[in-house]
This record gives sequence, C-alpha cells and structure tokens, in this order.
Amino acid sequence: MRVGIIGAGVAGLATAKTLLQAGHEVVVFDSAPDVGGVWSRTRRYPGLTTQSAKATYGLSDYPMPKEFPEWPTGEQVQSWLESYAHEFKIEPHLRLGVRVTRAVRSSAGWTLGLSSGPDETFDKLVVANGVFCEPNMPVFEGQEEFQGEILAGTEMHDASLARGKHVLVVGYGKSACDVTVPLSEVAASTDVIARQLLWKVPRKIAGVVNFKMLLLTRMGEALFRYHRLRGFEKFLHGPATPMRRGMLNSVGSVSVRQFKLKQLGLVPAGTMEGIVKGAIGLATEGFFEGVEAGKIRVHRDTTIGRLRAGEAELSDGTVLPADLIVCATGFRQGVPFLDSSVQEAIFDERGNFQLYRQILPLGVDGLYFNGYNSSFFSPLNAEMAAVWITAHLAGLVPLPAPEEMRRRVEAQLAFMDEATDRHHSRGTKIIPFSLKNADEVLDDLGLNIGRGVRASHWINPVDPSAYRGVTPALIARLRARESVLSDA
Repeated sequence: MRVGIIGAGVAGLATAKTLLQAGHEVVVFDSAPDVGGVWSRTRRYPGLTTQSAKATYGLSDYPMPKEFPEWPTGEQVQSWLESYAHEFKIEPHLRLGVRVTRAVRSSAGWTLGLSSGPDETFDKLVVANGVFCEPNMPVFEGQEEFQGEILAGTEMHDASLARGKHVLVVGYGKSACDVTVPLSEVAASTDVIARQLLWKVPRKIAGVVNFKMLLLTRMGEALFRYHRLRGFEKFLHGPATPMRRGMLNSVGSVSVRQFKLKQLGLVPAGTMEGIVKGAIGLATEGFFEGVEAGKIRVHRDTTIGRLRAGEAELSDGTVLPADLIVCATGFRQGVPFLDSSVQEAIFDERGNFQLYRQILPLGVDGLYFNGYNSSFFSPLNAEMAAVWITAHLAGLVPLPAPEEMRRRVEAQLAFMDEATDRHHSRGTKIIPFSLKNADEVLDDLGLNIGRGVRASHWINPVDPSAYRGVTPALIARLRARESVLSDA
C-alpha cells in the first residue's frame, strides 16, 4: 500500500521504518527542515535534555550511542534520530519543510493538500504529528501595552536573548525549569511564575540511586493503580497498600530534604503518591541551587494578572520588572488538517481523542495515530504501535466488535480521568502506565516478549533492546503468509 505519514519525529520515523520493512510505499511529511519532532532544531530551547535516561529512552534495535551522557541533550537526541533515518534508509522517503494543510477522505483513500507541490493520494494515513505539536500560549491582560517580547519556550533557541534582561518564565513543568537555569546565568533577573507547584523527582535519589531504578521498572509502574490489576499488583493495592504508599511518599520526603524545599518555601501540596494527577517531572540540575543562591525567584500559586510597559503585575499584587516573558505552559494536540466530519468522529464531547489502543480512531477507516501515547518510554511505545499498525494493515489484528471497542475506549478515558484528575492531555498521556500499553498492544498480536524478561523488568530498568525481536517476528509472519498465498 501507499501510506502517508504526517510527522517525522520518533513516532513517524518508527512507523516509516516498520512499514518499509513490510514492503509498503511510504512518504513522511514534516513542516520542520529536519527530523526529530520535539527535538528539531526549530524547537530546541537552552537546557533541553531527555526526561528518561538514555538506556530507557531508546528504540529496540537502535540504542543511543554509548558516549552520550545519562540524560542526552536535545541536540544529541536529534542527531541520533537523523542517524536512525539514515541507518534504516528512511531518508529518501522524507519530505521535510512541507506542511500538510488538509487531509480528505475519498473512495481512493486519503488526499493530502500540501504547502508546496500538488495534492497527493494515499491508501492509508498515519498521523504522527505529536501530542506536543502546538504551544499553548496564554493571553495576558494588557499584553498590547507590554513593550518586551513574549515567546513560547520552544521559540527560545538562544539563552543570549535574555542577556541583561528581566525575564519571567511562566510555568513549573520540566521545560519551564530546564529553560530557567541557562537564562538565569545571563539575565538581569529571573522570576518563575508558577500557578501550581509540582513534585520533582531527583535524578539521583539521595544523590546515589538513579531514579530509573524506582520509576522506570515494572514495579515502579505497579505502584500506581491500573484499572485491571493482575498478580502481584492485587497484593500491592490490597494488603500492601501502606507499604506501597510509603515507598512512593518516601521519594517525596527525600526530595524535600535533598532540594531543601521547606527552607525555600517550595514544598508542593499533596504527597508524591498524587504525582500522576499533575505531572511527573524530573528535577532540573541547577534549578533549586539557583533558587537557593538567589539567581532564580519562584512565585508560587500565582499567575500574571496584568502586563504594562516594562512590568508585570501578578495575581497576588506583586509587581515585577519584565522585558522578556517565556511561556512554558504546555501544548495543544492539533489535527487541523483533518476535515470536520473526521474530527467529529475522533473526538468525544469533551474533546478527548477516542483511540483504541491509543492508535485506531473509532469509525474512521484507513486512519491511524502514532505517538499519541506520551510516556516515559515514548520511543518504545511508538515503535510497538508501529508494529500494531503494520499488522493491522495486513489484517492480522483481531479486534472486538465496534460497540465493544467504543466501550473499552470510554472505560480507558474514564479511568484516566480518575487516575490523573483529568490531566491526561485529551486522552493522549499514558504515564505512568507505559508498559501496560505496550503489553496490551503486543498481546493483541501474540508478540509480547517472554514472561521471564518481563519479570526481570520488575526490579531492573526496562531495556528497550529486550523488544528487538518483535518487529522481525512480525515481518517473518508476513513473509510466511505471502509465501503461502503465492503457492496457492
């Protein structure tokens, strides 16, 4: 088949590679001039690193180079994805610097309107433009009076733009804290405006234990209640509940001591157990040290109330000098290129994506999503979704009846509403249930990795290379079927 893929980030590249190996014709479109998606040079901000360690943030058959640091920089991740595209001969199939302006269903499949060149038609379409595709920019009262610059975090490519300026960073997630540190090194003042404080997990707990040993294991995932409990999970969320809560909340206690949060007045509300209801953030190196040194000031539980020339008034009445405002306020998931009838089908009444296995939209033939399963293991989850898509194209995925699929999608959204207090990015975040998603996707295909390996991942960080046999197994299955059909 001829398959169009929108997006050349991790999900788009993994999908292209798997489909090419299965013998399909593929074209990958991306409006950026390079591959990488969120790691593109057009979106990198100073201080950007991975949130997961390199050993876990990888693809099954293409790990990051050994010489990379534990938490690679944005530039290093993008170079790794470039080399992946080269290694698996995806480059000839890339159409970079080309935006898809519309995607219309027809009897022939999908017709794509492009920012340059004629329309193109495909049998199937994969949307891999990412759940972090458009910055969610706030609008401030008095913005027209403000004489400085207001930028999204992804537009802040060079820390020198802040030199000598009074900088406000809006947000308290990972990207906000990441960008704050290098800006504070050159700015006249750096203030962080935090509507809500979030718990931050130390990269090394107590300065010794790498956080991946706790949260990037199947045990770490099992500490959070899933809607279907199996085996040992029933014990953890039954008789062992006090122990389980103690394990999670002890990390919060360590964070408070390690980062001196009480002294700095930065202890978040709630406990570490509730971390999934907001966001699971890795602490940025140098951030709390900068607060302690006075280079960074955090204004907690407040927002920008009004802007005026050269200053910002906060909702608590504080007035700050301001020349540059950097908004690290999250992202919107957008599919504006899909026509209204398709959008009506894929969204529920609250605007959540209705995707079976985070991949297959209900009631829209020939359309798939990949990368709409944001997780600690995003490359691995995207790669396994690519395998599922390839198998589905070949008719090898047994699906429940449409009514049952809808029931399961609605049940999953209802569960995530409760588990995350509706902070699931319109149904596209699967943290902290990344491996549950991988298991479900691979169990559909009968291609899950062995029980023994999965058992080892209960106490050891998950190694994506454990899944390197999945794609070859699917390709072998496809080849065997082709051979039988040709003989017949």
